[in-house]
Amino acid sequence: MEHETRAELPTTDQPLAKRALYVTLLRRAGGPVLSVVLLCLALWALHAMASEVTYRQIAGYVHALPNSDIALAVLLTAAGYVVMTLYDWFGLASVGRRLPARRVGLISFISYAFSNALGMSLLVSGSIRYRFYVQAGLSTGEVARVVLYTTLSFWLGLAALTGVTLLLVPIPPEVPLSGLRLPLAIVLVLVPLAWFGVAVAVRRPVRIWRWAINTPTPVVAARQILTGALDWGLAAGVLYVLMPEAISGGFGHFLAIFVVAQMAGLISHVPGGLGVFEAVMLAGFGATGNHGLEAPILGSLAAFRLVYYLLPLCVATVMVIWREVRALRHAAMVTPWFSSLLPPFFAGLTLVCGAVLLFSGATLAIPGRMEILRGFVPLPLVEVSHFLSSVVGMLLLILARGLQRRLDAAYVLTLVLLILGAILSLLKGIDYEEATLLSLLALALAPAHRHFYRRASLFRASFSPGWVLAIGAVLACSTWLVFFSFKHVEYSNNLWWEFSFHHGGAPRALRALVGATAVVMLVALANLIRPARPRRAYPAEADLARAMPLLKHFESAQAHLALVGDKMLMFAPGDQAFIMYDIEGRSWVAMGDPVGTDEAARRELVWSFRENCERAGGWPIFYQVRPADLDLYLDVGMNLLKIGEEARVRLKLQPRRQVEEDPARDCEQAVTRWLAHGDRPRRRRSRLDAEAETRVRRMDARQEGPREALLARPVRRALPRAYPDGRGLAG
Repeated sequence: MEHETRAELPTTDQPLAKRALYVTLLRRAGGPVLSVVLLCLALWALHAMASEVTYRQIAGYVHALPNSDIALAVLLTAAGYVVMTLYDWFGLASVGRRLPARRVGLISFISYAFSNALGMSLLVSGSIRYRFYVQAGLSTGEVARVVLYTTLSFWLGLAALTGVTLLLVPIPPEVPLSGLRLPLAIVLVLVPLAWFGVAVAVRRPVRIWRWAINTPTPVVAARQILTGALDWGLAAGVLYVLMPEAISGGFGHFLAIFVVAQMAGLISHVPGGLGVFEAVMLAGFGATGNHGLEAPILGSLAAFRLVYYLLPLCVATVMVIWREVRALRHAAMVTPWFSSLLPPFFAGLTLVCGAVLLFSGATLAIPGRMEILRGFVPLPLVEVSHFLSSVVGMLLLILARGLQRRLDAAYVLTLVLLILGAILSLLKGIDYEEATLLSLLALALAPAHRHFYRRASLFRASFSPGWVLAIGAVLACSTWLVFFSFKHVEYSNNLWWEFSFHHGGAPRALRALVGATAVVMLVALANLIRPARPRRAYPAEADLARAMPLLKHFESAQAHLALVGDKMLMFAPGDQAFIMYDIEGRSWVAMGDPVGTDEAARRELVWSFRENCERAGGWPIFYQVRPADLDLYLDVGMNLLKIGEEARVRLKLQPRRQVEEDPARDCEQAVTRWLAHGDRPRRRRSRLDAEAETRVRRMDARQEGPREALLARPVRRALPRAYPDGRGLAG
């Protein structure tokens, strides 16, 4: 019987499947590849424009910045991050929700510290904020409206500030896109004006295709535009304070170049606009008569990165350490939203620490510190420490993905490498700044072992295009830094074998770059030679026998749909749980929650299912999940979507004299007529519907059997809004 059922299933056309796979890979990899190409072009442009600038000149400008300018830049940065919290605060007010100000401020600050430093909401800004708001009681629709509010505020403010600046301030013709200044300015100004005009003129929801969008009030629209513009204005103020006083044109010309550079960085999708922002800024100021100021301009841009991006990240790390220490003393203080924040937080910070080690290994050490180091550390130890620090940095970039996946092995290795990296930073050049950052992360990570509970293999972890882009961007920037920092050194084959305290900077940087690149190639090779994915196969009799003990002890009767044989089964190790699913296009749709009583096995199975989907280029969907199991899907970063409600009607055979008075019997008869005569909305008729209809007719003839179980599915379709059960879909 089961073998006949499986034989009736349609087979997949192999050429079409391969073509769809190629299209999927192109869609997933096209954006990251384009971003890497743009990054390489930006680095090449920087190298050409700064051909006469040396690394020592840039470092000298940064070290010579007045303390008053740095203090003012830090103050403006703090004001900017306070304004960023208004995005969330006003967004919650727009949906009629009020949450504790301290909690909203904390989650907003940590999220924006990461999204600014990494240039994307890859790890924290999106998923963690979503989990926080869901656990705070907001519905999925309310969370979507808050996210839409913050995103619109961000872009409306940037468009308003850029458009007004370009209208009022002329820019030199040598600046990129200068010929389109007025048309671009008009378009950018019209966008926020149109939004405000809609808020004033339209008082009812605007329907776009299938969606009805509620228009904001004039106060809300004005608040969005002003908040976004103030945020960008403060960011520009931070950089302007750090710029050299000799630049010409005043704040107006500076603001015009700044907003154009920021838009170029955002459009490129390069993490943090790294390289693209600097190239446009240098090109803009070089075209406005600031020749000879390339080194001070690049130094101010480097200081801007440190103050506006790295400093808030360090503050966020200290805040997490403080909360972790308090959690150790008071276990009840560990709130669910904060616990869900920690793994992606540590993953993002590990990524940053790895980049810092790579960038440090690609630049010249401070001569005064090397002179101190020469007195008590032997040269071979310095050389080995410099090489290993870059290797550790690349390993941290790779292990960050495992931390995001909550792998126990990634946690242990990251903790060891952080301590090792801090020691190596001191041995290779007394870089106490890097050692402090690595030590802070190790202190924060040490008590968080309970959040990394997965025992899966590190080699099974897949890397999304975003992660590949981040690692590729860091490696490309490190390569550029090596050639930029030591462009005054003439290359020769003997350079690889030179070892010296004072003249060994270039050889050490080259060897460290080769070591980091070798680590990436080895990891890529390990991913290429890992076992192939299993073929698509439906369960045999032995598989159904393995699932039967789990079905008997599972509390949901829906799990018995696995016995139909039309869905594939994925078992956890030891057969402690299984997932039934099927594949349609790129969607891997699981029917219900993982079946089993072992919670650890069910949780690990959800992670494994998602990783298998990512390796195959698909996306996971869990259909009809229970409210009690929502944390299984929130932990892996999935979103929740309510797609309907479920009706449950208890059907029970009554004596003949009570048939006319029993509503359950009336419902049963209505459903039987609904199946028998086709009195229902037109839709595609599936094989399962035909089987259900046939079995119900046979039961009607025999007047025996468990009618309640067989009629459960038609009743749900006949009465979709009665008895809400909260069933939904996670994807």
